Amino acid sequence: MSAFVSSSDLAIQFPRTSGGDKYNWRNAKWRSPQAAIVPNFHLPMRSYEVKNRTSAEDIKSLRLITAIKTPYLPDGRFDLEAYDALVNMQIEHGAEGVIVGGTTGEGQLMSWDEHIMLIGHTVNCFGGSIKVIGNTGSNSTREAIHATEQGFAVGMHAALHINPYYGKTSLEGLVCHFESVLPMGPTIIYNVPSRTGQDIPPHVICTVAQSPNLAGVKECVGHDRVETYTREGIVVWSGNDDECHDSRWSYGATGVISVASNLVPGLMRELMFGGGNLSLNKRLMPLIKWLFQEPNPISLNTALAQLGVVRPVFRLPYVPLPLAKRVEFVNMVKELGRENFIGDKDIQVLDDDDFILVGRY
Repeated sequence: MSAFVSSSDLAIQFPRTSGGDKYNWRNAKWRSPQAAIVPNFHLPMRSYEVKNRTSAEDIKSLRLITAIKTPYLPDGRFDLEAYDALVNMQIEHGAEGVIVGGTTGEGQLMSWDEHIMLIGHTVNCFGGSIKVIGNTGSNSTREAIHATEQGFAVGMHAALHINPYYGKTSLEGLVCHFESVLPMGPTIIYNVPSRTGQDIPPHVICTVAQSPNLAGVKECVGHDRVETYTREGIVVWSGNDDECHDSRWSYGATGVISVASNLVPGLMRELMFGGGNLSLNKRLMPLIKWLFQEPNPISLNTALAQLGVVRPVFRLPYVPLPLAKRVEFVNMVKELGRENFIGDKDIQVLDDDDFILVGRY
């Protein structure tokens, strides 16, 4: 079937009649146009050039992927100087990939222009040293298709896609949604029911896994789900820092897509590459629990500001942790060792007045 349908094909059609009148309106019967879903069809910006493209196999081997923070200037615009420093520190400490504009990077607070610009900037500056995975998912399939086309057009190595949230769809709808974006390039599907309100069950993943572009799943449901996928030969990354050690070494996860690695990338690399290390995992657990006491990225943003690696600027509705929790973080840094955290400035407790909250930007 042709991928294009002319407007005349979709017009309401009435049968011709004999006689003086051109149409017999009284007896006319409406004939429904044929509805069609056209798979694997994208806008003309779709490129089939592959010599410089990353394959799904290249993504499947990554063990430490950082969901990178997006820092801001006092007026709420991106602080690209601070952002570049953050990405450089990830590279220096052994992270193999970054998620750009994910939940941690506050993609939900960006315009799509900002979003695609940041993906392109990251590829342009760091694409030869680290894999750039752009969060181009949406609860609108139309938006997900368009953003993913743009993301691959500016050079991202893979896309991260969440299932449609809030306006949830059926399981068949999930399959159609993911199959609409998978043909464009390497893809990681992200399952986080606590945010979307809907679990992506294994049979949906197994269905779309027939695509060679499915690199794997970022899974937040737990160890049993991780083990289910590894038994099926599907690559899976733990989406939970507090479970990633056991998921990696006891349940077959390839690695972790981490929030904590924004702060301690070297220790998180050791956790994913150095074999089972219950002692290190136990040492990191207080920090990880502190990071998720409030919805992410509130604690992370507070921590990075106190480490002096980003300005203390928050895009609303996120606000910093209260003073007592900020003091807790300073004590954790001292206990784990300042040398294990990014940056080289002394850790400090910021006052409430030090933070800038931006509602318009």
